[in-house]
Amino acid sequence: MARVEFSLAAVDDLDRLIAALSLPTDTRTRLANSLRPLEDLPRLGVELGGRWQGMRFVLGPWRWMLVVYEFSEVDDRVVVLTIQDARSSAAATVHR
Repeated sequence: MARVEFSLAAVDDLDRLIAALSLPTDTRTRLANSLRPLEDLPRLGVELGGRWQGMRFVLGPWRWMLVVYEFSEVDDRVVVLTIQDARSSAAATVHR
């Protein structure tokens, strides 16, 4: 079972989204629940391309919440790298 961890950048991203979008107080709990399947299926997310090569994404508790992560098979660990608003033109994309 993989451990799911958050980088400092991902925590900052989440804090920024919570403040900017006035997200509910249970946002962190909702996000943790939506990421729970990664513990058993760390390759569940779609692979990204381009500058995001080697990373994967899943959607958070809302369809617009893009959670970008890396899976380290050696450490059996999922590290959330960034959390983005998929509606933004700067969001990670799947270039193939």
